[in-house]
Amino acid sequence: MSLKPITLYGCGLGPNPWKVVMVFEQLGLPYENKVLAFEDMKKEPFESINPNGRVPAIEDPNTGITIWESGAILEYLVETYDKERTISFEPGSKDYFLAKQWLHFQVSGQGPYFGQAVWFTKFHPEKIESAKERYYNEIRRVSSVLDRVLKDKEYLAGDKWSYADLAFIPWYLLVDMLGISLSEYPHLEAWLNRQKAKPAVAKALEARAAIIASQ
Repeated sequence: MSLKPITLYGCGLGPNPWKVVMVFEQLGLPYENKVLAFEDMKKEPFESINPNGRVPAIEDPNTGITIWESGAILEYLVETYDKERTISFEPGSKDYFLAKQWLHFQVSGQGPYFGQAVWFTKFHPEKIESAKERYYNEIRRVSSVLDRVLKDKEYLAGDKWSYADLAFIPWYLLVDMLGISLSEYPHLEAWLNRQKAKPAVAKALEARAAIIASQ
């Protein structure tokens, strides 16, 4: 039985929806990317889908499930559709839990600090250098953690590329905007370049660039 397209609510520059697109592309899932303006996230009809007024969110007509929060969406997609364990691991295995560990680190330890760095660099009405420096330092700390781990590993969990790896990619697309160089983190930088070369990631990045160019 063919699958119906899953609706993704996303945006152009916002990093989190692109994690979901990468999973869609890697698993070959049909989807429709509905790009929302920021102001439309804070009112109906979207607030009935996500009362938190943020993207991403998905509506899956194949299961009747609506879910938001990027980490929860990734877990849902791989548990529901990655039966061949293409980018996930056997439930209960060591790598299954390690992948979850890295995903949780990404959504709690990478995303929020990058997000606040972007806010205090680009959008906050006052220039508060101490706040900006705090979040830049956290980006450096998180990057050093990844660099240290990737010194002797090709992937974060197990011996294959997984959703744990791709989850970190979108926020690192903003380092140029923030004026941050990854040259101090050569293992992380090389790892990111390898991820960007993967067909599913490259296709997502191409779609992202097209949406940003049209806005």
